[in-house]
Amino acid sequence: MRIRTFLAALSLLPLAALAQSGPEGRWKTIDDETGQAKSIVEISRAADGTLQGTVVEILQSDKGPNPVCDKCSGERKDQPIQGMTILWGLTPKDDDWAGGTILDPANGRSYRAKMQMHGEDQLGVSGCLVFICREQIWHRE
Repeated sequence: MRIRTFLAALSLLPLAALAQSGPEGRWKTIDDETGQAKSIVEISRAADGTLQGTVVEILQSDKGPNPVCDKCSGERKDQPIQGMTILWGLTPKDDDWAGGTILDPANGRSYRAKMQMHGEDQLGVSGCLVFICREQIWHRE
């Protein structure tokens, strides 16, 4: 009986490894200017099946321990950045995810978003204006 249980658990290992290879999970964002970890964003599936990213922890901020999105407009204006969904609407496209939107809380602007895995533990997240994109590399926590 123990051998069967062990073999059954062993057969699930590849599935667990595959689950970690995608973008879902917790990611450290890196500040472009300082190179320091800035926040933790958790990427998960929304109810409609698209991917979304929510800031779950602020690691570094020049606006104090509980920064708000003072440059945002609409419903996000002056709301806490921690707990805010800053990435939404991404759908699979080949080996990437695209068609979504990303918000930069530092300037309150939204950009077209796309993502691509770079190995197991790095995620390239791009914000695009027309044809010009800027990629940040996020690191799996």
